[in-house]
Amino acid sequence: MQGPFFLLVVFISIIGFFIFMYFVPVGLWITAVFAGVKVTIGELIGMRIRKVPPSIIVNSLITATKAGLNVTTRELETHYLAGGNVPNVIRALISAEKANISLSFKQATAINLAGRDVFEAVQISVNPKVITTPKVAAVAADGIQLITVARVTVRASIAQLVGGAGEDTILARVGEGIVTSIGQAHTHKEVLANPDKISKLVLSRGLDAGTAFEILSIDIADVDVGANIGAKLQTDQAAADLKVAEARAEERRAMAVAME
Repeated sequence: MQGPFFLLVVFISIIGFFIFMYFVPVGLWITAVFAGVKVTIGELIGMRIRKVPPSIIVNSLITATKAGLNVTTRELETHYLAGGNVPNVIRALISAEKANISLSFKQATAINLAGRDVFEAVQISVNPKVITTPKVAAVAADGIQLITVARVTVRASIAQLVGGAGEDTILARVGEGIVTSIGQAHTHKEVLANPDKISKLVLSRGLDAGTAFEILSIDIADVDVGANIGAKLQTDQAAADLKVAEARAEERRAMAVAME
């Protein structure tokens, strides 16, 4: 009897030990203490009960503390429970501080909860990003179609990231601006000779208003001559006029036959 009872006690003790270690991550607490981060055992147990991974909170807090950021476990927990990416926010704050960009914890969490990658946004603020438009077809005043591709250099605007339009809006506006600017050219040769003129016209329109980006430059990367839309329209119109004339002639013939 003593043998099975002893094995049962050992088994229960092992299970109890693992349960204890799960709810009381002593190793994580020791790591935090040696890193100079004040986290109590009670706080770690509370995280487990609230289904918040203590490792994410503590490791993020250690990283933030070493970087000189002033954040608390409560703030990190709150952001995690709201569905935020805590490590991403901490990386963004550290990157912003090194780049002398004004970014508060409240701003960073708001940007993150808005569905944007706040760390990437800070990186784009420091190192502008180049986005390429799809092929944009436009027709000059002489009826010749031009197919263009533009490269747009943008910098993220931290203040506009929450509620500001994204890259798709920038590309759509630039495409619309290119179509309008080419349409104002008297001949397609003007555009081919000086594509930079189109870039300047588009850039002067303030296309980044209400977006999460600031447009730094717009460069026409490629211009190809397409179809002669004007000639095609004239041909189509001539064909349509011919059909109308034939219909009227047939109508007059039918009336003449009827009168006979």
